[in-house]
Amino acid sequence: MMSDAYAIFSMPRSVAIDAAALQSTYAALSREAHPDQGGSEEKAAAVNSAYETLRSPEKRLKHLIEIAAPEEAKAWRTVPLDESMMSVFMELGSALDASAKLLEKKAKATSALTKALLANEEMTSRERLERIGFGVEEKKVAMESALAALDERLASGDGDVWRDIAATQARLAYLAKWQAQIRERLLALM
Repeated sequence: MMSDAYAIFSMPRSVAIDAAALQSTYAALSREAHPDQGGSEEKAAAVNSAYETLRSPEKRLKHLIEIAAPEEAKAWRTVPLDESMMSVFMELGSALDASAKLLEKKAKATSALTKALLANEEMTSRERLERIGFGVEEKKVAMESALAALDERLASGDGDVWRDIAATQARLAYLAKWQAQIRERLLALM
């Protein structure tokens, strides 16, 4: 049986969470759960795991679906990307491919002159990835700002809300994955 992260934090099951309240509760619970304070390693691990789940919107929504959604809403289904998400996906794929080729050239470069000649291409590649990363972050922030509206729909008994929660979770997961890919490639380009 899966642990209920919301119950561990004594928080209502909701799509949106107050980050400051979550952080404050985490600080208090982690002190109580710490083995040096009378807790145990198991309690501390449970608190840390619950915190990691609740602080990440895509993980939180996935968890909420797993513990609270009706069975038909739990079924995995493909979530189509809208035009703006598909545009980011295509641009990122192209940028990652181009930067991978650049990294291959850098690895094969043996002379200082050859490496210096690649510096401009490297800077352009980093700037492109950073620009895409800013766009991904903007999309993520916009999606996160709409989470409260999903809570309102959930509270009103809207039957379609679970489908929209699942779609939002999938899109947030895509964005988180893309952010990780961008960070990883930017580090490789340093």
